Amino acid sequence: MKNIYLYGILLLTAFLISSPYSLSRTLEVGTGKTYTRLQAAAQQAQPGDTILIYGGVYSGGDAIVNLQGNANNWITIRTENNESVIFRGGSQAFQMTDTRYVRINGLIFEQQTGNGVNLDDGGTFDSPSHNIIIENCEWRSMAATGNNDELKMSGIDTFTIRNCRFLNGATGGSLIDMVGCHKGIISDNHFENGGSNSIQAKGGSGFITIERNKFVNGGERSVNIGGSTGLPFFRPVGANYEAKGIDVYSNIFIGSAAPIAFVGAIDCFVVNNTIYRPGRWAIRILQETVGNGFLPCGNNHFSENIVVFATAQPAINIGGNTAPETFTFGINLWYNPDNSSWNGPNTPTPEIRTIRDNPRFKDSVRFELTSTSPAIGQGTGIITPSRDFYSKEFAPAPGIFPARNRSLGAVEYYPPMSVEEPSEVIKILTTPNPASSTVTIMISEIETDIRRIKLYNGITGELIQSELISAEKGAVSVDVSRVAAGVYYLENNGHVVGKIVVVH
Repeated sequence: MKNIYLYGILLLTAFLISSPYSLSRTLEVGTGKTYTRLQAAAQQAQPGDTILIYGGVYSGGDAIVNLQGNANNWITIRTENNESVIFRGGSQAFQMTDTRYVRINGLIFEQQTGNGVNLDDGGTFDSPSHNIIIENCEWRSMAATGNNDELKMSGIDTFTIRNCRFLNGATGGSLIDMVGCHKGIISDNHFENGGSNSIQAKGGSGFITIERNKFVNGGERSVNIGGSTGLPFFRPVGANYEAKGIDVYSNIFIGSAAPIAFVGAIDCFVVNNTIYRPGRWAIRILQETVGNGFLPCGNNHFSENIVVFATAQPAINIGGNTAPETFTFGINLWYNPDNSSWNGPNTPTPEIRTIRDNPRFKDSVRFELTSTSPAIGQGTGIITPSRDFYSKEFAPAPGIFPARNRSLGAVEYYPPMSVEEPSEVIKILTTPNPASSTVTIMISEIETDIRRIKLYNGITGELIQSELISAEKGAVSVDVSRVAAGVYYLENNGHVVGKIVVVH
């Protein structure tokens, strides 16, 4: 019998060691907790652990090396119950080297003198840091004026930066600076008062999507696609471009000397953005790294954008050693509100179609289009980006935009959808509302024996369920546990008669 128990214990131990669902721990950081600094907790963290930081102000300067989860057990660094956790001062808040499968959530950084946060591969170019998610964080300001970045990334692959705020960068630095980074997504962030750049991707960086961000006075170049990098720092070694495959989708740019700059960049797409009153140029085409087999800046694409341009400068600045003749300019809307005789953009190659007209925004905050905007339905049949700045689907979306192309700019036009009050003939009650699993649709008064009701996604117009049949003064239950959270409309005989809010 003892042998049976011993065998069972050995099997359980082996399962816990090998299982991707092995027990995880919470490592607490804060005054009176097990650890007083992030660095100390990180040294003990194992795959699956959570480093929980309690509210307070923490001095910068932590060095974190080899913090590594795995694909089944990420390591999470987060705040306790959304408490304010501020890393203030120091040369940098912390530097993470050789990091893998790590999430960082909810931290605040301010007043660093070097770089706010530094992520790198330790100089081992063939083994990049990878699988890093940064979300809901805020960089408030830098205590530096030189080439100092709020978020510095070198040799990082497969990363996501979302729902963050980057404010008040150093005069000569970037809010996000990437050297040799690949396969990343930078989405739904707010950038304001950048120095040289808001986002810079250089040194062989590639295949990064920058989408649904808002840039307000984003610096000399809000998005610098490429740049100037010393040859020893390129990742991969021997890359003959500064940036490749960078996609800039569905962003709003307000101000900045030049919202978009292509600098030693190839095969990049700038599509469905709204650019509003840049300080000097809308676009720059430049080459700062030359020789050694480097390709000239070229084969890039600019299409489906709205540009409100109100300076005396040419809209596009083209430097030497570039290949502007290889650029593609699709359908774009250009408008100069201060000069009715403006001759239009000086594109180096002819646009597929140029629209010169007032885009008719509702305002210069949300940049939604009015119903008379000439930008509505003027796009081509491209399929990316699929969603606009507000995460709504671009046309054509099933049930909403029959036989219509997407709008130009970052914000798709959606016709107003009003919910009609139920008539005296039919009255509908939905409960619970909001709902998370099942919602019951009840008919309190009805003219005929049965009534057919359809359920649509209120944003995309997608038909979720068809021909829900409710008997007279009866009810029907609808399973909404597998649909995305959001607003859904009930339609009867072509009329919207109710609304359901789904939460999870």
